Amino acid sequence: MIRIFLIFLVATLHAFDSSAQYDGRGEDEISRFHPGIMWYLNGWRPAKPNRIRKYDRLIFDVTYNTWTGDLSPFKHPWQSLGLSTNLMFDIPLNDSNTISFGTGICHQFFTIQHNQSIIVDSTQTYTTYTETSTQKSFDKSFIAGNSILIPLELRFRKEDWKHVKFHIGGKIGYQFGLYNKSINRSDLGRSVLFEHGYPDDRHLIYSAHLRFGLRNWAFYASYNFNKFFKNTQSTKLNLLQVGLSVSLF
Repeated sequence: MIRIFLIFLVATLHAFDSSAQYDGRGEDEISRFHPGIMWYLNGWRPAKPNRIRKYDRLIFDVTYNTWTGDLSPFKHPWQSLGLSTNLMFDIPLNDSNTISFGTGICHQFFTIQHNQSIIVDSTQTYTTYTETSTQKSFDKSFIAGNSILIPLELRFRKEDWKHVKFHIGGKIGYQFGLYNKSINRSDLGRSVLFEHGYPDDRHLIYSAHLRFGLRNWAFYASYNFNKFFKNTQSTKLNLLQVGLSVSLF
């Protein structure tokens, strides 16, 4: 019994010592040291033994969307959802890749359900949001848009394969297809009002964001410095997003 216990103790200490020596590099590192679910994907060629491990190259940000500015945030239904798909380069800034630079391309789609009216004035120069607390204007109404963005971020992470990570950065790009869709249901049936082509919607957009989490999961938050509508007479609304990020590669 003592001999079995000693063998077990030696084996346990050896396993602990081996796992403690992980530095993100080396020919002895196995597939679990790659992030996400795409553990065996190295590209066109097998990874070199001395190659620094790279992380967070395909990231999905699933968000709850709201706005700030002239109107209060966090008053929108949970269905105000969005999705950002980030295809990134992870560029190490030190030998252990605990600090890196991330950039690439991102597609972002967002919706904000608000159940009220977005109105263009008679001169077709500015846009206002009408908010009534006593009655909903529509059974369902939401504003939505797409954008193509270039993300730029600094990444900090621990060396351990179950690493804690922190990303801080921003995005700049072009927003297109901003529209508002309103739905009414009555005895006469279902009617849909689709509005787009606002006279002062802003196409150049820029934002700041952060991620904080463990390995391939993270909390995500983003704030757009630009307003939806650029005319000074328009209702001032800035996009605010909070949610979760998952890195698959």
